[in-house]
Amino acid sequence: MRWLQRIASLGAYVDIAPEVQDALHQGRPVVALESAVITHGLPAPYNLRIALEMEEEVRAAGAIPATIALWAGRIKVGLTPGEIETLADLADSWQRNRRPARARLYKISVRDFSPLLARQEADLYGGTTVAATLAIAGQAGIAFFATGGIGGVHHDPPYDVSADLPQLAHTPVLTVCAGAKAILNLDATLEYLETWGVPVVGYGTQTFPAFYSAESPWPLRHWVQGPVEAARVWAVHRTLARPTALLLAVPPPKEAALSWNYVRRLIEAALAELEAHNAAAKSPAQQIRGAAVTPWLLARLTELSDERTLRVNLALLRNNARVAARVAQAWVARFAARA
Repeated sequence: MRWLQRIASLGAYVDIAPEVQDALHQGRPVVALESAVITHGLPAPYNLRIALEMEEEVRAAGAIPATIALWAGRIKVGLTPGEIETLADLADSWQRNRRPARARLYKISVRDFSPLLARQEADLYGGTTVAATLAIAGQAGIAFFATGGIGGVHHDPPYDVSADLPQLAHTPVLTVCAGAKAILNLDATLEYLETWGVPVVGYGTQTFPAFYSAESPWPLRHWVQGPVEAARVWAVHRTLARPTALLLAVPPPKEAALSWNYVRRLIEAALAELEAHNAAAKSPAQQIRGAAVTPWLLARLTELSDERTLRVNLALLRNNARVAARVAQAWVARFAARA
């Protein structure tokens, strides 16, 4: 009954795909997927390819994928493959500055929901960030979410804190990630999560993954070895009615992972370039600040590493989707009835 009431309350602004609705109603495992990776995270053709591959990984592991996006002026939970392709085409057009008159494309965080949805304009499209996807998944009753790396606390300025962190502190959804993006201040990011009571649990690791790297200098207090153990921790988290997400930190696949020291050198070089660019800019408008920093740094790392970081990114996205689906399947099979 609570699930039906929640769906009914969202109906004015949110469309949930029939397959996703049926799975939620029947208690089958569903995994939410973000769409900012399609619109703003990766260039063509990788953005389309990885979005479809993540959905395939979720299905192969026995769960239902629910890619979330702003679609025709409304939030849609569960895009079709054709809709994912259209979103990727729109992103490619915007990246090439060939912006079609029929559609405006946005990167959607939680701050953007109310202003954009209130416009009720059918030409609005957008990719949802970790925070936005997490918020909608929680409201729709989806308990599992797979992404690449969460946002966190930036090095400069240190008050630049991703909306992902407070959303994780207030949304009880198991979130599978490869740690936080390596360009961030990982020490401060972990401190924020600890302060707000978000459990960070290593999946087959006792150190916090650093996105491109399987290991980092930050040890973890808690870890599990497989999907059943992870599902058991999630079951306790739900039974205690904890208000936070549970962050399941999964290292990138060994065959793709890069060493922390190598990635650290790349990041230091990219940060130095960014600082020099901003110092030489003739006006604030020419500087790279705020939301533009992360995509610029990630793109620069791809160039500096001869696309090694890109290959890790693609591998960990597929792996995280697979892990999330396996944990969701284990939870439904062993623990959901007790929740």
